[in-house]
Amino acid sequence: MMATTASLGVAGPLPSNVSLGGLDGVNFVIAGMLAGFGPYLAAYLAAQGWTPQNIGFVLTASGLAGLLSQVPGGELLDIARSKRAFVAAGAAIVAISAIIISFQPSFPLVFTALVLQGVTGGFIGPAIAAISLGLVGHAALPDRLGRNQRFASTGSLVAAALMGLIGYLLSYQAIFLTVAALALPLFVALARIRATDVHFGRACGAPHHHVPTQPARTSRGSLWKSPGLMIFAICLFLFQLANASLLPLVVEGLVYQGEKSSSLIVSALIVLPQIVVALMAPWVGRQAKSWGRLPLLLIGFAALPIRALLFAVPVDSPLLVAFQLLDGISGAVVGVLTPLVIADMTSGTGRFNLAQGIVGTVSGIGASLSTTLFGLVAVSFGRTGVFLSIASVGLLAALTLWLLMPETRPSTEQ
Repeated sequence: MMATTASLGVAGPLPSNVSLGGLDGVNFVIAGMLAGFGPYLAAYLAAQGWTPQNIGFVLTASGLAGLLSQVPGGELLDIARSKRAFVAAGAAIVAISAIIISFQPSFPLVFTALVLQGVTGGFIGPAIAAISLGLVGHAALPDRLGRNQRFASTGSLVAAALMGLIGYLLSYQAIFLTVAALALPLFVALARIRATDVHFGRACGAPHHHVPTQPARTSRGSLWKSPGLMIFAICLFLFQLANASLLPLVVEGLVYQGEKSSSLIVSALIVLPQIVVALMAPWVGRQAKSWGRLPLLLIGFAALPIRALLFAVPVDSPLLVAFQLLDGISGAVVGVLTPLVIADMTSGTGRFNLAQGIVGTVSGIGASLSTTLFGLVAVSFGRTGVFLSIASVGLLAALTLWLLMPETRPSTEQ
């Protein structure tokens, strides 16, 4: 663990309520914008006559672009004076991509738009985490991340309902115009975050962050030599390797079984866990200070293999929805604690954002491999076999976390 006492304090003035409210708005609106690039995109492109192969290709390219941008995005965030500029640039790219997709859904333009939109995944989320750290400091970060997650989940839910209604009453094209229009309230919310409230050194986990000049940083290689950070990255890799394919396999099973109300069930499988995240995330942030990070991480990780084992048993659809609520527990824990644990382990290094990029890349590789790997397992061993395989990987992630991961809560919180 690479923490120093100097970097854990709260030096510098407290942020204004205006800036904190602006950050709430940023989390809410950006989640709504990104919600438009979910299932609606594939449906819209299919309606435009795209083949499944071409849809899969552009979506894969977008995901790969996001994966490759994680480390460079983190490196740039550590040295950039304005983290808000990254969020503004990312929102502008998302809006322009949405407009291109809406008016010119040709393969070359959509491919370009989605690659650009994918690249924003390497810095929008990390930039919001950096702004949060820069605003409130390390000691108040758990509560702040819990609040961020609540507003993001609520924004996703509201946007999903709004865009579903717009798609039903108007068209899929109107959904992407709505995405572009959301850039305006995003810029308003971002402008409310005062630049003077976001401390540069504090936002990258640097020591003596109250000094206005750029502080010294540890070497990049020190991150790779941190056992705790590497173990955490491996744990997240295994977690995402198991988790990313779980819901798609459940949804495919409903369709293949000819479930009459499959669309409603799929909506419930997606929406209800997000409600759990919105309700639970602030509690996770609070408890992280009193319980520590590791007990909560174990709860979030353990929920995954339990959920996979439950899905392995043929049951009625309402029970599937009930089982999927466990995903909300995992989502709240992992969403809140991932940047918090990284902040713990990089405090005093000035490499918080680069570490976010490294961990994000490793976990993203796990998610990318998941659907292909377990798709092959499903073909070979069937429903029960694939869910038992996923449960095994999820259990391995939880055991690795339990046996090897150190507690990262700073002594100042104990």
